[in-house]
Amino acid sequence: MQRGRFGGKKLFAATIFIASIGVLAVKLLSPTPVEIFVEGNTAVAAQVPGLFTYSDVVVLIVMSLLAGSSGLYLLLYDSLGTQTDISAPAPSASVGSAPAPSASVGSAPAPSASVGSVILEERRQQWEETAKTLKDDERALYKAVIDEAIVNQSELAEKTGLSRSNISRALYVMENKGLIERKRLGMGNVVLLK
Repeated sequence: MQRGRFGGKKLFAATIFIASIGVLAVKLLSPTPVEIFVEGNTAVAAQVPGLFTYSDVVVLIVMSLLAGSSGLYLLLYDSLGTQTDISAPAPSASVGSAPAPSASVGSAPAPSASVGSVILEERRQQWEETAKTLKDDERALYKAVIDEAIVNQSELAEKTGLSRSNISRALYVMENKGLIERKRLGMGNVVLLK
């Protein structure tokens, strides 16, 4: 079950990140401005701008570690969940083709079928169901990406017959819906399904 764009662990990490950045900002912008001098039997408190106490330093270190670790988790969240190799060739399957017998839900895969190909075939079936709910331009782009699994954005114009501006708009809408993902590769983008 998918819980949206921010769910569970990712929401917790985002909350920790924002809170630790807030505490860091407050501590760095307002150091403790009081220093106490003891001379003989008298104690004198004086304001000294720009000094941090030991407790301030400890808080700064802890908040920096929390911000760094939660920020790293947020950056790597998608790659931690699914290990996708962009250079790996995608198994060929047409959009209207029936799934392989080993890819049926609930049955054990055949010994020759890899777990990755079974998962890919199940996702392909989900993607094909999703394609039925899209508008014409979006459906054409979505099916072109399903066929290839990963495709250069520049190749979509010749595959679909759509203009580059219509492709950009449709990909933007589909990306906001959480259906596809565009990643920078060299001078262009590659488009892959989520």
